[in-house]
Amino acid sequence: METILHPRSHALLVIDVQNDFCPGGALAVADGDAIVPGINALMDEFETVLLTQDWHPAGHSSFASSHDGAEPYSMTEMPYGPQVLWPDHCIQGSVGAMFHPDLRTDGDLIVRKGFNPAIDSYSAFFENDHETSTGLDGYLRSRGIERLTLVGLALDYCVNFSAVDAARLGFATEVRTDLSRAIDLNGSLAEATEGMKAAGVSLI
Repeated sequence: METILHPRSHALLVIDVQNDFCPGGALAVADGDAIVPGINALMDEFETVLLTQDWHPAGHSSFASSHDGAEPYSMTEMPYGPQVLWPDHCIQGSVGAMFHPDLRTDGDLIVRKGFNPAIDSYSAFFENDHETSTGLDGYLRSRGIERLTLVGLALDYCVNFSAVDAARLGFATEVRTDLSRAIDLNGSLAEATEGMKAAGVSLI
């Protein structure tokens, strides 16, 4: 059966399908590896495929280990607002930061985020101050991209933040929930779902 391609103006954005977010990783998302075959197959339907990669320096400010006495998954206040303190994960050059070994990485662009030691970056478009751009917006516009489909990890954090930012920037945005998985930390999945819907993101 011949693959039906989406229009050139419609791109696929694959969020953070990395070893540390898959079972056995430092910040494992339950069933995170189960979405890899479906994502690989979906890539054939798009002319433009982009991937993001969490890429933290050691000792990043979002790591619980960087704060005396802090427990992983606790909350703190940063100059840019509330911040979850995570286990050390996706450290630059580590095995955990690499893409899942079965994931196709033959896309057009890899966007690395979270490399500023002073600020976390969930979204593919902005760091967590919601002001510092990754440059992805300009890249997509220069390529004539108007519509985005998002998949990946984790649905309630990096997929959510990326989708909401994409919609607010004017891209027609949809999230394939069957090809995403959530952490669901203290009700974060329900909150993210409502937030995405309110921003105009289609959940399919």
